[in-house]
Amino acid sequence: MAKRDYYDVLGVPKDASEQDIKKAYRRQAMKYHPDRNPDDAEAEKKFKEASEAAEILTNAEKRGSYDQFGHAAFEGGAGAFHAGSGNFSSIFEDVFGDIFSSGGRGGGRSQVHRGSDLKYVLDLSLEEAVRGTDTKIKIPTLVECMECLGSGAKKGTSPIDCVQCAGQGQVTARQGFFQIQQTCPRCRGAGKMISDPCAKCRGQGRVEERKTLLVKVPPGVDTGNRIPLAGQGEAGTNGGPAGDLYVQINVRDHEIFTRDGEHLYCEVPISFADAAIGGELEVPTLDGRVKLKIPPETQTGKLFRLRGKGVNMAQIRRGGLGDLYCQVMLETPVNLSKKQKELLQEFDGESSEKQSPRRATWFDSVKSFIDSLAD
Repeated sequence: MAKRDYYDVLGVPKDASEQDIKKAYRRQAMKYHPDRNPDDAEAEKKFKEASEAAEILTNAEKRGSYDQFGHAAFEGGAGAFHAGSGNFSSIFEDVFGDIFSSGGRGGGRSQVHRGSDLKYVLDLSLEEAVRGTDTKIKIPTLVECMECLGSGAKKGTSPIDCVQCAGQGQVTARQGFFQIQQTCPRCRGAGKMISDPCAKCRGQGRVEERKTLLVKVPPGVDTGNRIPLAGQGEAGTNGGPAGDLYVQINVRDHEIFTRDGEHLYCEVPISFADAAIGGELEVPTLDGRVKLKIPPETQTGKLFRLRGKGVNMAQIRRGGLGDLYCQVMLETPVNLSKKQKELLQEFDGESSEKQSPRRATWFDSVKSFIDSLAD
């Protein structure tokens, strides 16, 4: 069954603020929380659905990707959300703090932390953005220490349960079905203590590393588009999931073309003779050169449309193939010889007002304006 729209799940408009989204999630979570609805599968389903929606919409990067690509931004390897994962606990704790715990449902847990999300700006040429490309990037990040496998303890040893919270990471006081919690001051919420830290990561469980990743850029991307790579951010702590990496696209300026969505534009200089009597020019496209017919009496600034020679954005959003617009610009000749000047003067002497209608109309308008001032 198709997933419901996240905004509909929480009952908020698409321009809702982060605070409004959290308030809406709080209402849903309080209503459907499993502690208040024991053995109610439908309530648990709605609780997880609301948590999933809130986790995406309260994260600016993920919300931007969702608004742009919908659920497709988080399918498969592109940021999939799984209820019950670190993402779920992250949003729940962010909204409710220490009100609820899992202690009433089978024991406590050590405090885990999801790794931070990362952003990488990927510069592309216009050709790469239009056609799509596969490119490798190197990012500095924190990864799990392979010496201690993220435990922070020296190889051959293990962290021990905190003696104060018995490995829970929190100390609690129960009030009805609520449990008021606070972070254990001894282990600072980890639930574990390291007596003999790993020499490689110094007990942190993570080390700095430069990762090489392959980014598949779909055809049609433009500046500002983001490509989410799930789990490629910083490693989590205490068994928490890794964050995500967001590759933000920046398309460099092109020496010939400018872009507006799916359409491309370029200026084509033409001579006085081609503009007056017509001609045929070769103009560039991203697929090679094509012929452009210039009809007689073409004025400077006229736009010619070449259908299907723009950008195909079908894989990015709804829409087909764009067009290329060529704007002809009349180029005034320079470095004229004496003979050329004489020929132009002769031509100008034989020209009539009918051959320059806009100039004649303009001078008539100027004359009428000056006469009105004199009156």
